Amino acid sequence: MRIGELAARAGTTTRTLRYYESRGLLTARRDEHGHRSYDDRDLKLLRQIRTLRDFGFELEETRPFVECLRAGHPEGDACPASLAVYRRKLAELDELVGELRAVREQVAGQLARAERARDELGAEAQVPGGPEPVCELGGRGR
Repeated sequence: MRIGELAARAGTTTRTLRYYESRGLLTARRDEHGHRSYDDRDLKLLRQIRTLRDFGFELEETRPFVECLRAGHPEGDACPASLAVYRRKLAELDELVGELRAVREQVAGQLARAERARDELGAEAQVPGGPEPVCELGGRGR
């Protein structure tokens, strides 16, 4: 198939395919007229790359999976190098989840503090002669 057909079937652009080719992830063969020519194996490579990219893998992280497919394995994650990339990505994700949990706890603490302060200010406003609550956006009241 030609580059346009491959791009359409893979759900990408010809520009992306040329970029992948420049990075050595996709190898174009040339037909008798010098046009790029691809087959279903190339489509499988592209689908593997796209799936990994959708999962948040960097383009270079897809290389072991592509090489695994090129080596003739039925799946791109059947090789030790691919498994190592999965392990690194999982460790990275675990670290990010931990960081997000810490940030969530901080935000929850700030929210609780802000709600307590609001409630205390509101209680003072109920006392005759107490201060009227002022919204930081310039409005009055709660």
